[in-house]
Amino acid sequence: MQNTIEIIPAIIPQSWEEVKTKTEQIYGLVETVQIDITDGIFVPDKSWPYTFGEGGVFEKLLRGERGFPHWEDLNYEIDLMVTEPELVVQNWITAGAARVIVHIESTEHINDIVKSFGNDESGSFRSHELGVALNIATPNESVYPFIHQTDFIQCMGIEKIGYQGEPFSEKVIPKIKDLRKRFPEAIISVDGGVNETSAPKLIEAGANRLASGSAIWNAPDIKKAIKNLKNN
Repeated sequence: MQNTIEIIPAIIPQSWEEVKTKTEQIYGLVETVQIDITDGIFVPDKSWPYTFGEGGVFEKLLRGERGFPHWEDLNYEIDLMVTEPELVVQNWITAGAARVIVHIESTEHINDIVKSFGNDESGSFRSHELGVALNIATPNESVYPFIHQTDFIQCMGIEKIGYQGEPFSEKVIPKIKDLRKRFPEAIISVDGGVNETSAPKLIEAGANRLASGSAIWNAPDIKKAIKNLKNN
């Protein structure tokens, strides 16, 4: 089991300006930032780049008209809360994502996606990390086959995904404990409901990475909030 705990600020941006503003706030404090992408189908709300007026996003990113802020020093983790993520994974990898997260409930082609990130010569994205996410109601058994083929598993810590500020659900704790017991070396991430109260419980259960939105962005001192999440 890896003992290092990584805190990952999570952004559900409504615009490109929000991406820039919030990454500036955490630049130099963390190694990775998570950008939550929601299409209004897999989850009800839409985020950038699916929000109104954000057409041609990938074209701008790929042409270099836009680039992820501080991409030389900051890893971008793209959480694809979208239907048929296999249709857009290539775009985000090309745009500069270091990690991509796919929700197992969002696609019928999870095997193909996992294979594309494989470690052998057949994996077209093998130099990038892939995480497979599962909702609280989704049995852990659904991700067992992918544990050794993916870089990490992301457990959702809230019942209603795609929103920041949702209450933490204790139901995720036994899910994490089960995964840690069965797969001692796995990297287990938790997204949703991560705050100073829930973080110690999640770490004790066996989580390695904690993605947090409201607990960081709503804090009066962001640097202190990140430190408290890691060391509380």
